[in-house]
Amino acid sequence: MTHDILLAGFGGQGILFAGKILAYSGLMDEKEVSWLPSYGPEMRGGTCNCSVCISDEPIGSPLVLEPSILVVMNTPSLEKFSGSVKSGGVIVVDSTMVDAKVDRNDVKTFYIPATKLAQENDLAGGANIILLGKLFRETNIVSAETFKKAIEKVVPAKKAALAANNLKAVKLGLDYAD
Repeated sequence: MTHDILLAGFGGQGILFAGKILAYSGLMDEKEVSWLPSYGPEMRGGTCNCSVCISDEPIGSPLVLEPSILVVMNTPSLEKFSGSVKSGGVIVVDSTMVDAKVDRNDVKTFYIPATKLAQENDLAGGANIILLGKLFRETNIVSAETFKKAIEKVVPAKKAALAANNLKAVKLGLDYAD
């Protein structure tokens, strides 16, 4: 089984961090993994996306051109990448930041107001992790325990206190029902 995942949004939304959590999750499940960040020259507010491949087989290319899973945090990313998702794929959308709807019947689309949920729960900057929680609920690409361990691994030691907030954000995503 191979999961070609593309996460996309603006710089500063935690796209690369979310991709790193996915990659570590795959590693901890002893899968083949690649993680390829891509961002514009701006630190915040510019375009940003991250390709993550998690597979039982060796990965030929780290670049995801036809994702089986797309996670988007802004309208330009939805417009740019939704058409490239493989038929039968999954799209997870931060509906707080994206007003548009996916105009395809051959993919499963989940809308979750991740930014709003993060704000309401004092989890500033946690929308990306809420989206990952929803992604894991809908796809089961790795176990919940593996995902928890990956968060604990990826959060830097000097910010260890933030791991609890990330776990709270994951739970919000896991518990959210459309």
